Amino acid sequence: MATITAADVNKLRQTTGAGMMDCKKALVEAEGDFDKAIQILREKGQKVAANRSDRESSEGAAVAFINADKTKGAVITLNCETDFVGKNESFVSLAKQLVEKAINFASKEEFLASSFDGNMTVAEKLIEQTGVIGEKIEIGGFEILEGAFVGSYVHVNKIAALTAISSAIADAEVLTKDISMQVASMGADTLSYKDFDPAFVASELAARIAIIEKENEEAKRLGKTLKNVPKYISFSQLTEEVLKQAEEDAKAELKAEGKPEQIWDKIIPGKIQRFISDNTTLDQEKALLDQNFIKDDSKKVGDYVKGFNVEITGFKRVTLG
Repeated sequence: MATITAADVNKLRQTTGAGMMDCKKALVEAEGDFDKAIQILREKGQKVAANRSDRESSEGAAVAFINADKTKGAVITLNCETDFVGKNESFVSLAKQLVEKAINFASKEEFLASSFDGNMTVAEKLIEQTGVIGEKIEIGGFEILEGAFVGSYVHVNKIAALTAISSAIADAEVLTKDISMQVASMGADTLSYKDFDPAFVASELAARIAIIEKENEEAKRLGKTLKNVPKYISFSQLTEEVLKQAEEDAKAELKAEGKPEQIWDKIIPGKIQRFISDNTTLDQEKALLDQNFIKDDSKKVGDYVKGFNVEITGFKRVTLG
């Protein structure tokens, strides 16, 4: 039987990331053959992966990587089963290794099929690590973004976001980090409400009305306050006629309250702004530039971006769970 030294075990540990006892056992079984020991550990990973294929992997680490000239970025999530593993230093280190490689591929499928270290593919590395860690390990979110300047933000290894802008201005780092933070915090599906299809807005409104009406039925039965049923959910629905009617309604309300007409001009703009805010919930949820800016909710994201004289050309987000 070949003699297994501590140096042999450490070399295998460094190569595979497996624990000391697993490495020693694999080397003993392989009679000291290093390549065969790696294969033994890989086969163990395949067995564990097959047994845990139906497990939920909603924990892990979200990571980002930007290339040297700040024109391309990648964000991925490396998923596992437990928060304990997700916070492990070696697990997070693997996630960072993977995202640096991921930036070179257009899709998750191409990335998984690519070489990890010349000896195995990324997919095979994940299977190997499944055996090492004993939990299901997989790539969840995978997004690539290119632009004149790309920046990122990662929130406690749970959410990672990218933002691309139209020019590499002096404050590009600040702007792209702020907008990536906005995307990470609030999410968004599109840049502006102007991108919404009218049929989509109508469908969303109908769905929300149905939910509220059902909730109101229960609230009425219990004697609770009923929720307002919205007429509009996007600025795209607030035509000149709608806004004019809102102004007339505000005037009628002030008159009924006995407010002097000479002060109406000071009150009405605020009422109109509240009307717009109450009736643009879809925009605030799904249109990035129309959301309230998380660092200053007195302004929209679009207003903040205008101060930099550039445009947001794209954004991406990945999240665990």
